[in-house]
Amino acid sequence: MANFFKAKTKKSIQTQAKQKLTVKIEKLDLNGCGVAYYKNKPVFVNGSLPNESIDIQLIEQKNKYVRGKLLTINTTNKSRVTPKCQHFSLCGGCDLQHLDYDEQLIFKQNKVLELLSRSGIETSTLSTLPWQKSITDGHWHYRRKARIGVQFDKNSQAIIGFRQKATNQLVAVKSCPVLVQPADNIFGLLKDLISQLQVKKSIGHIEVIYADVTALESANSKNLTVSSSKITLVVRQIREINDHDRQLWHEYASKNQWHVCFQHQTNNNEETASHLSYNLLDDIKINFSTGDFIQINHQVNLAMVAQALLWLAPEPSDQVLDLFCGLGNFSLPLAKKVAKVTGVEGVQSMVDKASANAKLNNIDNCQFFQADLNSDWLSAEHLKDWRKNMFNKVLLDPARAGAELAVKEIARLNINTILYVSCEPTTLARDSQFLLAQGYKIEKIALIDMFSQTKHVETMVLFKR
Repeated sequence: MANFFKAKTKKSIQTQAKQKLTVKIEKLDLNGCGVAYYKNKPVFVNGSLPNESIDIQLIEQKNKYVRGKLLTINTTNKSRVTPKCQHFSLCGGCDLQHLDYDEQLIFKQNKVLELLSRSGIETSTLSTLPWQKSITDGHWHYRRKARIGVQFDKNSQAIIGFRQKATNQLVAVKSCPVLVQPADNIFGLLKDLISQLQVKKSIGHIEVIYADVTALESANSKNLTVSSSKITLVVRQIREINDHDRQLWHEYASKNQWHVCFQHQTNNNEETASHLSYNLLDDIKINFSTGDFIQINHQVNLAMVAQALLWLAPEPSDQVLDLFCGLGNFSLPLAKKVAKVTGVEGVQSMVDKASANAKLNNIDNCQFFQADLNSDWLSAEHLKDWRKNMFNKVLLDPARAGAELAVKEIARLNINTILYVSCEPTTLARDSQFLLAQGYKIEKIALIDMFSQTKHVETMVLFKR
């Protein structure tokens, strides 16, 4: 008799999904999610820790894995701590608040090691890596820039907060302990303000930035006014704001010592030009605009720049190449220690701002150029002048995509000292494997905990040929 396949009914699938199990967590995956095993499949459970026996409810079953919702912890990991944030179980912003901070650093170091291993780097090399002390500074109230989402429920009431884990829905946040103070408690004020707007649903999102605001210039006036405000709000508008709502925003800004500017979706232009800045070592001042990339954690950034200078050991005769230089975060402090710094960045507007920052700080031995660093940039005709420099050290600080083509070009320059600052260990592993194959070795390596309480890890690596 022939056997015919009988598809599972929707009801049977739902029944399976509601199944409750007791499992033991074996490890954390690279995202900080607990992993158990059930019927030879990995079971991923957010909020769990290794060696914990837990009760879960299955919420998703796939061919190769299962996801479960944590119900009860029967046996608790000794490194478990109480999350500081009341929204931790829902909000997608943090991953590791339930794990002791020292253990968070161990998790991140192991993450870097695992990804280096996956890239093909030999075990003997990994076992003898010269790990240095991690760069840390405070585990809370460090984030100086964040995007706050705005959604509306069926009653047109505003939901102000961050995305839930694995969804596009927002968590209605009351406070956020990783945001700098006083921005950590801004959510209630924003909710109250938005409830009074005439056109509530014209808001896309709100960017909050904590920085020095040196001067504000009205787009409708030539008057220049000085402000001591530290919080800047960039209100992303889907449509142009009306006079009533604009006035309300400015009333709240005056009362709470904010600076508010509006950005229209159609042209990305801000109605109010904001002059923002932060300070670096040696009284260096970095000016930036609201849309520019800056390091999220100010104190860790200061420590990171200081360590970069220490590891590079700059000499007065050095000529340093700074790739992915941005606004000059590393270039300008380096320029005060060496003969010459050449910064290269892919975006011309950032090149212009870096040059302006050099001029602002009276630094004349630092030049900036635009180049696509994900190309054969050494052959670019418009870079022929600066390629004549005899660079003996290079620093690179790429985005998450890494520097796959840039390190190949660096190898062509035959520079002996490379300092790689990475914000993504996957691409760091790939690029490190290439440099090691070219005869470089790792002299020093350290974690940079720019995003404590999260799975994200940054790394500084010093290569020597």
